[in-house]
Amino acid sequence: MTEMIPAWVDGTLTQVEKLEVHQRGLRHKAVSVFVMRGREVLLQRRALGKYHTPGLWANTCCTHPRWGEAAIDCAARRLAEELGITGLALQRAGGIEYRAEVGAGLTEHEVVEVFSAQAPADLALDLDPAEVMQTRWVSLETLETEVRSHPEDFTPWLRIYLAEGMAEAAV
Repeated sequence: MTEMIPAWVDGTLTQVEKLEVHQRGLRHKAVSVFVMRGREVLLQRRALGKYHTPGLWANTCCTHPRWGEAAIDCAARRLAEELGITGLALQRAGGIEYRAEVGAGLTEHEVVEVFSAQAPADLALDLDPAEVMQTRWVSLETLETEVRSHPEDFTPWLRIYLAEGMAEAAV
């Protein structure tokens, strides 16, 4: 099944196939989530089968809302689908627009609503292996150091979120 996402074409928000959005670099809606445990963030390493940025570390969850889907509902849906996380109280942590090359001739030009949630120490995960190959908790300070030392290990959007203070806003 072809996944359609909300994107702007000639100034009008419309449904466009997800791969086409990235091939054409169209401006589109997105959602990002930072699940926190104090000052630690849950990172995911993207599955190797992803069509862009496979194997790179990203924030807890990123996705595109379905047509007509509220951003907060999208965030909760993808946390459950990708990581098996349910029941967390999501809070809006801001928004950002960015444009980044993500390899293979693809471009993310996203208008992102960012959400955060505080997790209990015993948060259970159930990873979808088609989406996520690994997770880990890391302090924001350690994450910033790692990104400075090895930016190639992290998705462009996570590097942008750190540079723009979005991770700090999620605490």
